[in-house]
Amino acid sequence: MDPKDRLNKEFSAQNFAAKHPYAEMLDRYKEMARNYARMENAVAVLSDLRTDASYIYYGGFSRMLRTGKCEKEGEVPSIWEEEIFKLIHPDDLADKHLQELRFFHFVKRQPKKKRSDYYLTSKLRMKNDTNNYIPVLHRMFYVPAPSDETLWLALCLYSPLPFDIPSKCLIINSVNGQTTELGKQHDTKILSVREKQVLNLIDKGSTSKEIAGTLSISIHTVSRHRQGILTKLQVKNSIEACRIAKDLKLI
Repeated sequence: MDPKDRLNKEFSAQNFAAKHPYAEMLDRYKEMARNYARMENAVAVLSDLRTDASYIYYGGFSRMLRTGKCEKEGEVPSIWEEEIFKLIHPDDLADKHLQELRFFHFVKRQPKKKRSDYYLTSKLRMKNDTNNYIPVLHRMFYVPAPSDETLWLALCLYSPLPFDIPSKCLIINSVNGQTTELGKQHDTKILSVREKQVLNLIDKGSTSKEIAGTLSISIHTVSRHRQGILTKLQVKNSIEACRIAKDLKLI
């Protein structure tokens, strides 16, 4: 399962609260996205993960892009801004989805009150109006729903890259300015060494008894590691744990 499919699956699996003033709050965030586009001349995409819809707003930067002059602002019946994706270099687009999946898990692991403190920034190459690739700054914010544990909205901003950034992809804490490089090295911290050993053996079809014998630990310890893996990866069973661990390059 590729990262985009995994994101779709995880977004749709979230348990959104039935009673919540979504419409009223959505209007506020739509206005915020519109203002980002106006004030920063950015292309702003606000995606509603609950209803599978997006709202796109074009600032002056869109005139630099290949199809920017033809685009109209408004609602798109998908959380994926495919017309914009067509402008992104294929290698960068695949990496973008993977980084967003990693960032989704990073944010979900944070205390609820601090989830809004972080955003993702990365470098992309996008086609301009002369069909050449230009460097672009991409920023992404997940917006938590205030009444439950879900991540409700995603805001993506595309704008010119004013200066090079030290890493292709960074998580930035907007409160204190601290940065964290988002890559394989960071992902490896999700599971402990022992948990990865257990998960590798699960993926090979080993039973808990066999895992205990292979690693010289008790079955009780294996069970504890199994539960820890499910909790950290936020999945319901070992099959899903193996799939997502492969997506994140953990095993």
